[in-house]
Amino acid sequence: MANRPLVSVVTPFFNTAPYLAECIESVLAQSYSEFEYILMDNCSTDGSSEIAATYASRDPRIRLIRCSQFLSQLANYNRALAEICDDSMYCKIVQADDYIFPECLQLMVRAFEQSESIGLVSSYWRDGNQLWGSHLPRQTTMVPGRECIRWYLRTGTTFFGTQTQVMYRASLVRDHEAFYNVSFPFADLQKHMEILEHWDFGFVHQVLSFSRRDNETVLQSLKSFTPSHLLRYIFARRYAPVLLEASEAASILAKSKREYYRILARTALQFRGREFWGFHKKALKALNKRETHQWTYLAMIMGLELLWLLSNPGMTTKRALRSWKRKT
Repeated sequence: MANRPLVSVVTPFFNTAPYLAECIESVLAQSYSEFEYILMDNCSTDGSSEIAATYASRDPRIRLIRCSQFLSQLANYNRALAEICDDSMYCKIVQADDYIFPECLQLMVRAFEQSESIGLVSSYWRDGNQLWGSHLPRQTTMVPGRECIRWYLRTGTTFFGTQTQVMYRASLVRDHEAFYNVSFPFADLQKHMEILEHWDFGFVHQVLSFSRRDNETVLQSLKSFTPSHLLRYIFARRYAPVLLEASEAASILAKSKREYYRILARTALQFRGREFWGFHKKALKALNKRETHQWTYLAMIMGLELLWLLSNPGMTTKRALRSWKRKT
């Protein structure tokens, strides 16, 4: 069909040979055919590049870029996004170990075309054997972006997943020389929040993507650092004073700080190593270079935790056993 908007689909990859063919084939099987497909090879050594080259030789919409310099994952994503066409209207990342269902591009484009104010679209998705997605009413397909952020501040949940689950308005990608903040390990969440501060959100009430969880990923490796409370604390500091009434903002800021420092206190009492503390210090500074941990406040929370543990010896024993099991 003529005059349908062009979609830039991007798959950055490094040594994903067991999954790459399935990912590429899911893009080529789309019911929406007006797309370019950029495959960015980050110096793979496992045959992934040869797999990509085979598909590129068969379909002119595919552009395989073999890089001579190895970059971190997020830096490679930025390098790939910098290659999208000047004429594309929308941009879709499909991570190399994930795949999308045949109507993904078509339905996401349709969601965007509800309004020029929409900057980000998502849908239901499968995460391993689990089904995920928004709690939006079935009839709701568009939400003010700032309401999405307010929902996160109040509940800790979002209406979107990782890069594979969303589609971006391409002009927002082209507006940045480096789209993702490579210093922040959850740069996709940060970017989605930045977009929704100024743009609206579209949603498709259908399962459109699959994220694999049976392989080791960067996201899985970060779970040991218990990042969820860190993220709520960071984004509460960034957005609560801007998007909420003063009394509610103060309440959410106090709660997020208390819950985050409680996690830090429990971690300190378990004598976690430098890697844990280095991760949290780096994450804070990635979004605000002047941000540091408040050690006096942490000491106070540690004292309260010790008092609670001493007055609940049964729970103390259970926690000690859980901690011991994690280390063995």
